[in-house]
Amino acid sequence: MRKYILGAAGVLLIGFSLFITSWRSSINSKPVQHTISEDSLYNKYVSDLYASAELAQSGLNRLVFEKAITGYYNLKNAGKLSNMKSIISIADMDQPSTSKRLWIIDLDKRALVLNTWVAHGQNTGDDKATRFSNVDDSYQSSLGFYVTGEVYTGKHGRSLKLDGMDNGYNDNARKRSIVVHGAAYVSQGTINALGRLGRSQGCPAVAPELAGQVIQTIEGKTVLYINGSDRAYTSQYLDEHKAASYAGIGEKPIADTTTTLASAQTLKVGI
Repeated sequence: MRKYILGAAGVLLIGFSLFITSWRSSINSKPVQHTISEDSLYNKYVSDLYASAELAQSGLNRLVFEKAITGYYNLKNAGKLSNMKSIISIADMDQPSTSKRLWIIDLDKRALVLNTWVAHGQNTGDDKATRFSNVDDSYQSSLGFYVTGEVYTGKHGRSLKLDGMDNGYNDNARKRSIVVHGAAYVSQGTINALGRLGRSQGCPAVAPELAGQVIQTIEGKTVLYINGSDRAYTSQYLDEHKAASYAGIGEKPIADTTTTLASAQTLKVGI
């Protein structure tokens, strides 16, 4: 009889232990479930925005767009960007210079404003950008997130100063005079003659006939993201979970999604 009593007690003890383990697991899993849900909704939002602006058709890589939009929300959260504009600019240096690899996007309107050429630095590569630097007089492009600064008139005419946000990667931009400006070597004629665009001293130079439009659109503390293949590159602004939390994914609708695509006017410029 004692053997049966001990056996029953053992069964009860095992059952209770399993219950406690299951209960603890469910408690501990709740924050993880919330994180997955929030991040999944954020990824869906990015995908919907990418599709609405027809960015795949224009040649913008989905993962590059995701990095840029993540940086946008984290820079917003850090108070680095204007509350008056919802403009984001992306230069994808993984694409050859002969491709129209600069995109300017209005997030409120879910619309592509401009898609055109942009030059890279003389020592960054020929048609393809393969080397990047944050060093003065390197004549190389610098990767990462920038915030647009003051407009001024210099040797290239109307130009736009940039402040690099990524320490060690582009934070010397102002010291190096890395700015947005127009340049005659950014043209179809140069591509026909050289098989590539002309190159700058590290500036993201654009076609002179578009420089005014580009500068007017992106001036006033908007974000420019320059993407490129460099395994060493990291940024505090690429934290998707923080971006999703700031944007309110999973808690409330994002304000930037209130305007439908039908009401947006998309201008795709080719030169």
